[in-house]
Amino acid sequence: MLAAASRAFSQIVSPPFRQVLIRSVGLTLLMLAAVWAALYGTFTHFVVVENAWLQTSIEILTGLGLVIGLGFLVAPVTSLFAGLFLDEIAEEVERVHYPGDPPGQAMPLVPSLLSAMRFTLLVVAVNLLVLVLILLPGINVMAFFIANAYLLGREYFEMIAHRFHDPDSVRVLREEAGTRIFLAGLVIAGVLAIPILNLLTPLFATAFMVHIYKDLRARRRRTGR
Repeated sequence: MLAAASRAFSQIVSPPFRQVLIRSVGLTLLMLAAVWAALYGTFTHFVVVENAWLQTSIEILTGLGLVIGLGFLVAPVTSLFAGLFLDEIAEEVERVHYPGDPPGQAMPLVPSLLSAMRFTLLVVAVNLLVLVLILLPGINVMAFFIANAYLLGREYFEMIAHRFHDPDSVRVLREEAGTRIFLAGLVIAGVLAIPILNLLTPLFATAFMVHIYKDLRARRRRTGR
């Protein structure tokens, strides 16, 4: 598993990965800037006080508060946009590391978009629930890693496996390798927990899970399954 993580990280600096990162982060910043402008304009339009100094202070604090608040959405929104390009990443990993294997089949655009949106909403929802435990030191950290390990491991594994199998076969594979997939999810959750580095989570997780999937398939072939 460590070898798979190492291979995934080493490929992140390659041009195809950088292009996807630039596109996803660029789209994220454009969208959040538009949301910031809309919220800031609406708030300052309706919240007006007669004192000029107080009005200016309110506007500055509002702007800063929105920047901080929207900053927490950078990683999940980047994941949403990156989800549109993850098949490109999977194809590149397969091309470089598994040239002799049959390539996977990319999901059509609409299902891919719906899957990316569903996944992003799940990540946001789980982490909002984890934040409820913030007043319980230690437990909140454990909940973050356990919840995200399960969620991230399952979702990224299914995304890769669906490139090669029908849904029923994917379910069987996931159930057979549940522990390994969960441990892979823990590695992905560790990357997600690191600020700035978490922007790389979709790219790393996709590449990492391609290696995990390929290893699982090789093990099954060796056992004749």
